[in-house]
Amino acid sequence: MQKLKMLPVLMLMVIFSPLAIDIFLPALPLMADNFSVSLPTMQWSISIFMLSMGIGQLFTGPLTDKYGRKPIALVGIVIYALSSLLTVYAASIELHLISRLLQGFGTCAVAVAAFSVVRDKFDAIQSGIMYSYLNGLICCIPALAPILGSWLTQTFNWQSNFVFLILYAVVAGFLVAYYLTETNQTTVEQRRLINPFKISRYKSVITNKVFLFHGVVVMIAMGVILAYVSSSPAWLMVELKLNQNEFVFWFSLNAVINIIACVTAPKILIRKGAARTISIGLITLFSGGLLMLVLQPLHTPIAFMFPVMLSSIGFSLVMGTCAGQALAAFGDKAGTASALLGFLQMSGAALLAGVVQMLPISISEQISLLMLMFAPLMYIWFSKKGRQTVLV
Repeated sequence: MQKLKMLPVLMLMVIFSPLAIDIFLPALPLMADNFSVSLPTMQWSISIFMLSMGIGQLFTGPLTDKYGRKPIALVGIVIYALSSLLTVYAASIELHLISRLLQGFGTCAVAVAAFSVVRDKFDAIQSGIMYSYLNGLICCIPALAPILGSWLTQTFNWQSNFVFLILYAVVAGFLVAYYLTETNQTTVEQRRLINPFKISRYKSVITNKVFLFHGVVVMIAMGVILAYVSSSPAWLMVELKLNQNEFVFWFSLNAVINIIACVTAPKILIRKGAARTISIGLITLFSGGLLMLVLQPLHTPIAFMFPVMLSSIGFSLVMGTCAGQALAAFGDKAGTASALLGFLQMSGAALLAGVVQMLPISISEQISLLMLMFAPLMYIWFSKKGRQTVLV
């Protein structure tokens, strides 16, 4: 119960990332017009943020091991606020993307610190439960942020979305500074030996079969969500001619389903265990991919969104559970392991989704293809020998 007192401040920290992704989604077409670029070009604002957030974790993870979770989190919040300010005054698409690149670096520091705290304080199953709760909160943001962003954009302008991010960073920063306690138990001597820029530090993590399997599951699942988030404005608002409010309705409806699934996931994990929870999640995600292929000819919002909703349920089941499994064996390298998992989740997912989105196929086919990529992982998982190798 004492450990759960940390949950509110951790919630404040994990909100930084989805807020920076989702709040300005309804304004993307307007921003594209403002910068005189195409909508696909404007979508790079999301991809480059995710890419930098993932790459930055390779450095911020070891930094949290060396200097502590709290200092690195606070530095990240400062970078987040300053880069948001730069975004407000960006006069070109190039400067906008640079500001988003910096914002991703700031966000990754906050995220790594938060998830490292979870690993510091909880075991594998408890961590999975905590990750599910935090992911549940993260899933609330896509339901609420586009509504707020739509109102801000229509009432003021698209820049007001990033003004809101500055204000959030200031308020959350003060609360984190006051309430977050340092959880890094590494001794001073051990910290002195840590070289944050030594790539070999990651070797024992990336070669661990348990980490690698669950990390790849997390990466593909996040790739599905990223492809959906970045492509849904183009598909729903441009291809299917929905207006801004209709887009917000469908986007928020999916987010509500995701919230319910994330709240339910810890209970399923406790009752069914990690193995059965992951099994259900993988089957659900793969089924979503098949269903999207079947429904594609209908060319309607429900034909696109229903398989996405199904994938959101699968996403909720595998994300927290697989994260807890992946990080279970790395108590002395919690920051490093969390960073590498974050790298796969963000940069790996961004690159995977980016490559798939370059294929000459429809958006629905792209998202379906990503979900069907779980097939080889399911082959490993549902073979007796394979599961013994990759389950804690």
